[in-house]
Amino acid sequence: MPPTGSQARREEILRLATTTGLASVEELSRHFGVTASTIRRDLARLTADGRLARTYGGAMALNAHPEASLRQRTTEAYAHKRAIARWAAAQIQPGETVLLDAGSTVGALARELRTAKDLTVATTGLTALHELADVETVHVECLGGTLRPLSQAFVGPLTEAALERMTFDRVFLSADGVTADGGICEADLRQTRLKELMARRAARTYVLAHAAKLGRAPFHAWATLPPGWTLVTDASATDADVAPFIARGIEVVPAGPVEEPGPEPGGPTAPS
Repeated sequence: MPPTGSQARREEILRLATTTGLASVEELSRHFGVTASTIRRDLARLTADGRLARTYGGAMALNAHPEASLRQRTTEAYAHKRAIARWAAAQIQPGETVLLDAGSTVGALARELRTAKDLTVATTGLTALHELADVETVHVECLGGTLRPLSQAFVGPLTEAALERMTFDRVFLSADGVTADGGICEADLRQTRLKELMARRAARTYVLAHAAKLGRAPFHAWATLPPGWTLVTDASATDADVAPFIARGIEVVPAGPVEEPGPEPGGPTAPS
Protein backbone atom coordinates (compact mmCIF):
# COMPACT_ATOMS: atom_id res chain seq x y z
CA MET A 1 0.00 0.00 0.00
CA PRO A 2 1.43 3.46 -0.88
CA PRO A 3 2.50 5.56 2.12
CA THR A 4 -0.04 8.13 3.33
CA GLY A 5 1.97 10.52 5.51
CA SER A 6 3.26 13.60 3.67
CA GLN A 7 6.95 12.98 4.45
CA ALA A 8 6.71 9.26 3.65
CA ARG A 9 4.84 10.08 0.46
CA ARG A 10 7.53 12.54 -0.64
CA GLU A 11 10.25 9.97 0.02
CA GLU A 12 8.33 7.45 -2.08
CA ILE A 13 7.94 10.01 -4.88
CA LEU A 14 11.70 10.55 -4.79
CA ARG A 15 12.29 6.79 -4.84
CA LEU A 16 10.07 6.40 -7.91
CA ALA A 17 11.94 9.21 -9.63
CA THR A 18 15.30 7.55 -9.03
CA THR A 19 14.31 4.00 -9.96
CA THR A 20 11.70 3.98 -12.70
CA GLY A 21 11.33 7.59 -13.77
CA LEU A 22 8.58 9.82 -12.42
CA ALA A 23 5.00 9.56 -13.66
CA SER A 24 2.70 12.52 -14.31
CA VAL A 25 0.94 14.43 -11.56
CA GLU A 26 -2.31 12.67 -12.44
CA GLU A 27 -0.72 9.20 -12.25
CA LEU A 28 0.94 10.00 -8.93
CA SER A 29 -2.36 11.29 -7.62
CA ARG A 30 -4.05 7.98 -8.47
CA HIS A 31 -1.12 5.96 -7.11
CA PHE A 32 -1.18 7.64 -3.69
CA GLY A 33 -4.92 8.23 -3.50
CA VAL A 34 -4.56 11.99 -2.94
CA THR A 35 -5.53 15.06 -4.94
CA ALA A 36 -3.44 16.47 -7.76
CA SER A 37 -3.00 19.64 -5.68
CA THR A 38 -1.42 17.58 -2.91
CA ILE A 39 1.02 16.00 -5.37
CA ARG A 40 1.92 19.44 -6.78
CA ARG A 41 2.67 20.66 -3.25
CA ASP A 42 4.85 17.59 -2.68
CA LEU A 43 6.74 18.24 -5.92
CA ALA A 44 7.13 21.92 -5.06
CA ARG A 45 8.57 21.00 -1.64
CA LEU A 46 11.00 18.45 -3.13
CA THR A 47 12.03 20.99 -5.75
CA ALA A 48 12.59 23.69 -3.12
CA ASP A 49 14.74 21.22 -1.19
CA GLY A 50 16.86 20.67 -4.28
CA ARG A 51 15.90 17.00 -4.61
CA LEU A 52 13.80 17.21 -7.80
CA ALA A 53 13.68 19.35 -10.93
CA ARG A 54 10.22 20.30 -12.21
CA THR A 55 9.22 19.32 -15.74
CA TYR A 56 6.03 19.84 -17.69
CA GLY A 57 3.32 17.87 -15.87
CA GLY A 58 5.67 16.36 -13.27
CA ALA A 59 9.28 16.33 -12.15
CA MET A 60 12.51 14.39 -12.43
CA ALA A 61 15.20 13.51 -9.93
CA LEU A 62 18.33 15.63 -9.94
CA ASN A 63 21.20 13.39 -11.02
CA ALA A 64 18.89 10.46 -10.36
CA HIS A 65 20.36 8.28 -13.06
CA PRO A 66 23.98 9.18 -13.72
CA GLU A 67 24.97 7.13 -16.72
CA ALA A 68 27.35 4.36 -15.69
CA SER A 69 30.38 3.78 -17.85
CA LEU A 70 30.66 0.61 -19.89
CA ARG A 71 33.53 -0.49 -17.63
CA GLN A 72 31.26 -0.19 -14.59
CA ARG A 73 28.43 -2.13 -16.26
CA THR A 74 30.54 -5.00 -17.53
CA THR A 75 30.63 -6.78 -14.17
CA GLU A 76 26.96 -6.17 -13.30
CA ALA A 77 24.65 -9.23 -13.59
CA TYR A 78 27.51 -11.07 -15.28
CA ALA A 79 25.95 -14.55 -15.20
CA HIS A 80 22.64 -13.28 -16.58
CA LYS A 81 24.35 -11.41 -19.40
CA ARG A 82 26.39 -14.47 -20.27
CA ALA A 83 23.25 -16.63 -20.45
CA ILE A 84 21.61 -14.10 -22.76
CA ALA A 85 24.74 -13.92 -24.90
CA ARG A 86 24.95 -17.69 -25.29
CA TRP A 87 21.34 -17.95 -26.39
CA ALA A 88 21.81 -15.12 -28.87
CA ALA A 89 24.98 -16.65 -30.31
CA ALA A 90 23.15 -19.94 -30.89
CA GLN A 91 20.68 -18.17 -33.21
CA ILE A 92 23.41 -17.01 -35.61
CA GLN A 93 24.11 -19.29 -38.55
CA PRO A 94 27.36 -19.66 -40.54
CA GLY A 95 27.48 -17.32 -43.51
CA GLU A 96 25.24 -14.68 -41.92
CA THR A 97 25.93 -10.97 -41.62
CA VAL A 98 24.97 -9.59 -38.21
CA LEU A 99 25.00 -6.18 -36.60
CA LEU A 100 26.04 -5.67 -32.97
CA ASP A 101 25.13 -2.62 -30.93
CA ALA A 102 27.39 -1.27 -28.19
CA GLY A 103 26.79 -2.29 -24.56
CA SER A 104 28.00 -4.85 -22.06
CA THR A 105 25.50 -7.61 -22.89
CA VAL A 106 26.12 -7.27 -26.61
CA GLY A 107 29.82 -7.26 -25.78
CA ALA A 108 29.31 -10.61 -24.06
CA LEU A 109 27.68 -11.84 -27.28
CA ALA A 110 30.75 -10.75 -29.26
CA ARG A 111 32.87 -12.83 -26.88
CA GLU A 112 30.71 -15.88 -27.63
CA LEU A 113 31.26 -15.31 -31.35
CA ARG A 114 35.03 -15.73 -31.12
CA THR A 115 34.56 -19.39 -32.11
CA ALA A 116 32.21 -18.61 -35.03
CA LYS A 117 33.02 -19.69 -38.58
CA ASP A 118 32.29 -17.84 -41.82
CA LEU A 119 30.60 -14.85 -40.18
CA THR A 120 30.47 -11.12 -40.95
CA VAL A 121 29.97 -8.84 -37.95
CA ALA A 122 29.39 -5.10 -38.19
CA THR A 123 29.37 -3.12 -34.96
CA THR A 124 29.11 0.33 -33.44
CA GLY A 125 30.79 -0.73 -30.19
CA LEU A 126 34.44 -0.82 -29.18
CA THR A 127 33.88 -3.89 -26.98
CA ALA A 128 32.81 -6.03 -29.93
CA LEU A 129 35.74 -4.73 -31.96
CA HIS A 130 38.20 -5.68 -29.22
CA GLU A 131 36.67 -9.14 -28.80
CA LEU A 132 36.74 -10.00 -32.51
CA ALA A 133 39.77 -8.09 -33.78
CA ASP A 134 42.05 -11.17 -33.82
CA VAL A 135 39.47 -13.77 -34.94
CA GLU A 136 40.42 -14.82 -38.47
CA THR A 137 37.14 -16.64 -39.19
CA VAL A 138 35.04 -13.52 -38.50
CA HIS A 139 35.04 -10.60 -40.93
CA VAL A 140 34.58 -7.37 -38.96
CA GLU A 141 33.16 -4.07 -40.19
CA CYS A 142 33.37 -1.00 -37.95
CA LEU A 143 30.59 1.57 -38.35
CA GLY A 144 32.73 4.45 -37.16
CA GLY A 145 31.61 7.94 -36.25
CA THR A 146 31.68 10.08 -33.12
CA LEU A 147 32.80 8.11 -30.07
CA ARG A 148 30.76 8.42 -26.85
CA PRO A 149 33.35 7.62 -24.15
CA LEU A 150 30.85 6.48 -21.50
CA SER A 151 29.14 3.91 -23.72
CA GLN A 152 32.22 3.19 -25.86
CA ALA A 153 29.89 3.51 -28.87
CA PHE A 154 30.09 5.24 -32.23
CA VAL A 155 27.13 7.51 -33.00
CA GLY A 156 26.24 10.39 -35.29
CA PRO A 157 25.92 11.07 -39.02
CA LEU A 158 29.05 9.17 -40.07
CA THR A 159 27.80 6.03 -38.31
CA GLU A 160 24.36 6.44 -39.88
CA ALA A 161 25.85 6.94 -43.34
CA ALA A 162 27.93 3.75 -43.02
CA LEU A 163 24.85 1.88 -41.83
CA GLU A 164 22.98 2.77 -45.03
CA ARG A 165 25.51 0.81 -47.09
CA MET A 166 24.69 -2.58 -45.53
CA THR A 167 21.84 -4.94 -44.66
CA PHE A 168 21.87 -7.65 -42.01
CA ASP A 169 20.34 -11.01 -41.19
CA ARG A 170 20.10 -10.09 -37.51
CA VAL A 171 20.73 -7.10 -35.27
CA PHE A 172 21.31 -7.31 -31.52
CA LEU A 173 20.49 -4.16 -29.56
CA SER A 174 21.35 -3.16 -26.00
CA ALA A 175 19.22 -1.11 -23.57
CA ASP A 176 19.67 0.93 -20.40
CA GLY A 177 16.04 0.14 -19.64
CA VAL A 178 13.09 -1.25 -21.58
CA THR A 179 9.34 -0.91 -21.09
CA ALA A 180 6.44 -2.32 -23.06
CA ASP A 181 4.86 1.09 -23.59
CA GLY A 182 7.89 3.30 -24.08
CA GLY A 183 10.36 0.94 -25.74
CA ILE A 184 14.14 1.08 -25.33
CA CYS A 185 15.39 3.73 -22.92
CA GLU A 186 18.84 5.29 -23.30
CA ALA A 187 20.81 8.26 -21.99
CA ASP A 188 21.44 9.80 -25.40
CA LEU A 189 19.06 10.63 -28.26
CA ARG A 190 21.72 9.81 -30.82
CA GLN A 191 21.84 6.26 -29.50
CA THR A 192 18.07 5.76 -29.65
CA ARG A 193 17.89 7.14 -33.19
CA LEU A 194 20.71 4.84 -34.23
CA LYS A 195 18.98 1.79 -32.74
CA GLU A 196 15.88 2.44 -34.82
CA LEU A 197 17.98 2.87 -37.98
CA MET A 198 19.86 -0.35 -37.19
CA ALA A 199 16.62 -2.29 -36.83
CA ARG A 200 15.40 -1.04 -40.23
CA ARG A 201 18.44 -2.59 -41.91
CA ALA A 202 17.97 -6.08 -40.39
CA ALA A 203 15.62 -8.98 -41.08
CA ARG A 204 15.41 -9.92 -37.37
CA THR A 205 15.79 -7.65 -34.36
CA TYR A 206 16.71 -8.77 -30.84
CA VAL A 207 16.87 -6.61 -27.72
CA LEU A 208 19.22 -8.02 -25.07
CA ALA A 209 18.27 -6.90 -21.55
CA HIS A 210 18.63 -8.76 -18.26
CA ALA A 211 15.64 -8.84 -15.91
CA ALA A 212 16.68 -5.86 -13.79
CA LYS A 213 16.24 -3.61 -16.84
CA LEU A 214 12.65 -4.64 -17.56
CA GLY A 215 10.16 -1.92 -16.69
CA ARG A 216 12.93 0.61 -15.98
CA ALA A 217 12.97 4.09 -17.48
CA PRO A 218 16.13 5.72 -16.10
CA PHE A 219 16.51 8.33 -18.87
CA HIS A 220 14.42 10.36 -21.30
CA ALA A 221 15.57 9.20 -24.75
CA TRP A 222 13.55 6.41 -26.37
CA ALA A 223 13.53 4.03 -29.32
CA THR A 224 10.34 2.20 -30.25
CA LEU A 225 9.87 -1.50 -29.47
CA PRO A 226 7.37 -2.75 -32.08
CA PRO A 227 5.57 -6.10 -32.23
CA GLY A 228 7.63 -8.77 -33.98
CA TRP A 229 10.90 -7.97 -32.23
CA THR A 230 12.42 -10.44 -29.77
CA LEU A 231 13.26 -9.42 -26.21
CA VAL A 232 15.92 -11.71 -24.75
CA THR A 233 16.16 -11.56 -20.98
CA ASP A 234 17.28 -14.00 -18.28
CA ALA A 235 15.52 -16.73 -16.35
CA SER A 236 15.06 -14.55 -13.25
CA ALA A 237 12.44 -12.44 -15.07
CA THR A 238 9.01 -13.02 -13.53
CA ASP A 239 5.71 -13.50 -15.32
CA ALA A 240 4.75 -9.99 -14.21
CA ASP A 241 7.97 -8.62 -15.74
CA VAL A 242 7.35 -10.09 -19.18
CA ALA A 243 3.54 -10.04 -19.43
CA PRO A 244 3.29 -6.42 -20.71
CA PHE A 245 5.71 -7.19 -23.54
CA ILE A 246 3.92 -10.38 -24.57
CA ALA A 247 0.62 -8.50 -24.56
CA ARG A 248 2.07 -6.07 -27.13
CA GLY A 249 3.13 -8.85 -29.50
CA ILE A 250 6.80 -8.93 -28.55
CA GLU A 251 8.39 -12.35 -28.33
CA VAL A 252 10.10 -12.83 -24.97
CA VAL A 253 12.88 -15.37 -24.48
CA PRO A 254 14.11 -16.08 -20.91
CA ALA A 255 17.63 -17.41 -21.42
CA GLY A 256 18.49 -20.17 -18.96
CA PRO A 257 21.38 -19.97 -16.51
CA VAL A 258 24.88 -20.78 -17.71
CA GLU A 259 26.17 -24.00 -16.25
CA GLU A 260 29.73 -23.64 -15.06
CA PRO A 261 32.01 -26.60 -15.80
CA GLY A 262 32.69 -28.89 -12.85
CA PRO A 263 36.10 -30.20 -11.79
CA GLU A 264 37.88 -32.41 -14.29
CA PRO A 265 37.92 -36.14 -13.55
CA GLY A 266 40.68 -36.87 -11.07
CA GLY A 267 41.10 -33.20 -10.29
CA PRO A 268 40.48 -31.40 -6.99
CA THR A 269 36.94 -31.21 -5.69
CA ALA A 270 35.25 -28.34 -3.96
CA PRO A 271 35.05 -28.55 -0.18
CA SER A 272 31.71 -29.78 1.13
